[in-house]
Amino acid sequence: MRALVVADTHVRPDRARTLPDEVWAEAARADVILHAGDVLTAHLLEELGRRAPVHAVLGNNDVTLAGSLPETLELEVGGVSVAMIHDSGARAGRPQRMRRRFPDAAIVVYGHSHLPDDSEGVDGQRLFNPGSCTERRRAPARTYGVLELDGGELVEHRIIQLR
Repeated sequence: MRALVVADTHVRPDRARTLPDEVWAEAARADVILHAGDVLTAHLLEELGRRAPVHAVLGNNDVTLAGSLPETLELEVGGVSVAMIHDSGARAGRPQRMRRRFPDAAIVVYGHSHLPDDSEGVDGQRLFNPGSCTERRRAPARTYGVLELDGGELVEHRIIQLR
């Protein structure tokens, strides 16, 4: 199972009007799409949902989506337990904090910082922040993520830089 992972897309008319073409192409190849918050508009979730099933959490800028998106989400993707949250807190102590918050998750997908992260946390828990494909801010590039899951195993995890 192939998962497109995005966060902090901030798609609205006065910012990015849409996702980059490369991300739309990846969405069309995905079996599932995970959005770690700061979507800003239900329209984007609907458009993504035309390509693959979408799971999203509420970001701090998602005022119009309050009540329709959960703050956290725990689900199974390709037989792997995945937890999602927008803001995982400060970098210091994050691995321990995410293991305590989501003790059963093999992967924690998060956003908020716009800084990509693909690292191993406590007891092998994968911490995965795709960065932002629309606003790099302090990151060196705009990015998104891809997870490949098969038979209950995480087979591949990549952060992809946009040109």
